[in-house]
Amino acid sequence: MNSHSHLPSVPYYAATGNECALFDAAHKNALPLLLKGPTGCGKTRFVEHMAARSGRKLYTVACHDDLSAADLIGRYLLRGGETEWVDGPLTRAVREGAICYLDEVVEARKDVIVVLHPLTDTRRTLMIDRTGEELVAPPGFMLIASYNPGYQNVLKRMKPSTRQRFLAITFDFPDPETEIAVVAQESGLEAGRVAPLVRLGGHIRNLSGMDLEEGVSTRLLIYAAALIAGGMGVEKALEAAVIEPLTDDADVQIALRDLVATIYG
Repeated sequence: MNSHSHLPSVPYYAATGNECALFDAAHKNALPLLLKGPTGCGKTRFVEHMAARSGRKLYTVACHDDLSAADLIGRYLLRGGETEWVDGPLTRAVREGAICYLDEVVEARKDVIVVLHPLTDTRRTLMIDRTGEELVAPPGFMLIASYNPGYQNVLKRMKPSTRQRFLAITFDFPDPETEIAVVAQESGLEAGRVAPLVRLGGHIRNLSGMDLEEGVSTRLLIYAAALIAGGMGVEKALEAAVIEPLTDDADVQIALRDLVATIYG
């Protein structure tokens, strides 16, 4: 399981709407928050930014097929010949009044959703069956979850009964001007050289009839810009950071290289 906690300096984030105000309102009113949007469009960075800005400790969990309720709540472990209870990240967040962020929550097992329900209504409680505890979340605790609506299949779809327990914000890729500023800030590449990268990203996202599950993320554009800023040639940087990560299909790769040649020709 990939989880971590931190109290960082405030990471850079460029707001694209009223998401910061909505986060503050959700936190103030002890309401859970659901972030919807494509991979790499800034959902996780938004949470990191807002947690740091508000001075809240953040526990982030990258959800996956094998993530169980016990991974979030905790389990008994054998240490030094004795059995000891060890809290999971969700339990620690509740005890400490911190923020718990479940990234791509629909990837987790169904028993995880069952555990979340009492935390996302007026009860704000977490049951720990193994220890018999019932924790009531303090005012500072906040539950945030994210998922990508465009990448769901029938078996991994968030049920309306779960979605309607959250406030929700839809994220998308930023407008070109904002994306240029973000990529330049994160990569160290000057804005003038970032602009064609962002233009390329926009063209890829608007392609139709091409076998791409998702358009290029802002994250990948930052990777490409960082390689270019470090001295790598544009074609090699885009091959490694954009074309190869996006697809294994040789014909699609050729089409993407043609698009690169058009933008940079």
